Amino acid sequence: MKSVKFFTAAAIAMLISAGASAQTSSTKMKEKTVEVGGAPMYPSKNIVENAVNSKDHTTLVAAVKAAGLVETLMSAGPFTVFAPTNAAFDKLPAGTVETLLKPENKATLTAVLTYHVVAGKLDAKSIAKLIKDGNGKAELTTVQGGKLWLWMQDNKLWIKDEKGGMASVTIKDVYQSNGVIHVIDAVVLPKG
Repeated sequence: MKSVKFFTAAAIAMLISAGASAQTSSTKMKEKTVEVGGAPMYPSKNIVENAVNSKDHTTLVAAVKAAGLVETLMSAGPFTVFAPTNAAFDKLPAGTVETLLKPENKATLTAVLTYHVVAGKLDAKSIAKLIKDGNGKAELTTVQGGKLWLWMQDNKLWIKDEKGGMASVTIKDVYQSNGVIHVIDAVVLPKG
């Protein structure tokens, strides 16, 4: 009789586990995802959990790890991240990324990465309102402390950095559990 009770308890545990797993899969299927770098980005996951799956953001993920920002970007936030693709990093002068990834350049790397982050959750609708309220331009203060300027032109959202460099948003509103990501086509850089 003991083995029947054990089997029944084990069977019930397996059914509960299978039900929870199916519910998780079902929940993931119901989430409105955006595909970035060949992978779905789930709103129930945080910025890092999603970014590591994008084949277009391997350089950014490596830089975030090298700068020690993983825990920060996994925290509650919320954050708005303007996420440069691998192709965006490739536009930098030869050797720039390799130099930034060296341990002795961690402070500079951290400054560059946090310049791509704004506190709060600013989706495209929120940014559009800021642009409208700013008479065609919005000024944002980054976590690094610098400024970014945003505006709409040719039906695209553009960003200008403190050095005069520009990037456009190629994928907007990639919602995360701790914020939102906007994929950009160039690396934006702070002063000095």
